[in-house]
Amino acid sequence: MSTYAPPLQRLINELSKLPGVGGRTAQRLAFHLLRASEEDALALAAAITELKQRIGLCEICFNLAEGPRCAICADDRRDDELICVVEEPVDLISIERTHEFRGRYHVLGGALSPIDGIDPEHLKIEQLYARLRAGHIREVVIATNPTTTGEATALHIGAGIRVIAPETTVTRLASGLPVGSDLEYADELTLGRALSGRRAL
Repeated sequence: MSTYAPPLQRLINELSKLPGVGGRTAQRLAFHLLRASEEDALALAAAITELKQRIGLCEICFNLAEGPRCAICADDRRDDELICVVEEPVDLISIERTHEFRGRYHVLGGALSPIDGIDPEHLKIEQLYARLRAGHIREVVIATNPTTTGEATALHIGAGIRVIAPETTVTRLASGLPVGSDLEYADELTLGRALSGRRAL
């Protein structure tokens, strides 16, 4: 039986569902909110409510959007013939921070993981293929994470694109050594990727 009043225990339970938040952290956060002013606590509650009510998915690329289209899909200065495929909206944000990519995006909503029950139909893969069928796409950059599931997703999508749009170039983000690191600290997989992805100086 809980030693906390039911409203406090409910808050602890809900906070502990957040990623990276265990029972102890949830308890500390709950007590922090209890001590906070009513104005601050209600502002947090209002921000969460507004987020759930106003933020949805872009009808084109499935990025987060307030309205039918995200800011990137609404920007007519972007290159319509270049699509970068990412797993989640947070990945898109990371790529945008580089200021190196001026094309469009396609957010899958995850990566293939049959062991977790995530199959192709659970992701926005068919919608990507529909975009390829609808217009001329010069290149698709597959920027899924360099993990087992990300690699499997990249291979699956690449194979599908070669069937649907064989004239479209399919590329994968290069992966290898981080800038400023020493070779002696690189693991074999990272070093192998850096070698296979080498380019001319």
